[in-house]
Amino acid sequence: MNIGEAATRSGVSAKMIRYYESIGLIDAPARTAAQYRVYADDDVHTLRFVRRARDLGFSLEETRELIALWRDRSRASADVKKLAMAHVRDLEAKAAELKAMADTLRHLAAHCHGDHRPDCPILADFAAQAPTQGKA
Repeated sequence: MNIGEAATRSGVSAKMIRYYESIGLIDAPARTAAQYRVYADDDVHTLRFVRRARDLGFSLEETRELIALWRDRSRASADVKKLAMAHVRDLEAKAAELKAMADTLRHLAAHCHGDHRPDCPILADFAAQAPTQGKA
């Protein structure tokens, strides 16, 4: 199948397929004499695997590790679980950060009159905050 059909079947855009190939995340497929890519069902299966990992928020490097574990039939499932649980901890930390941001904004908005006056506790809070090291 061509790249368009592989993209449709896998749910990964042709542009992303080319990118994943260029960074070595997935193996380059066979090519015709005219140098067109030719994908097999196994390639589509790998692309679906990549899409699922990326949909769950795994980084490219983590996805690379997952692919290696998936292909290694002598792997220990404990290695896969360790990687997955580390990702869960990262997601939970990000979720806590997002909740804290939402709570702060909710608090500031609750104290804003939201009327025609220029006084705004939201902007006042932003202006009063000292910049932190390494943050924009």
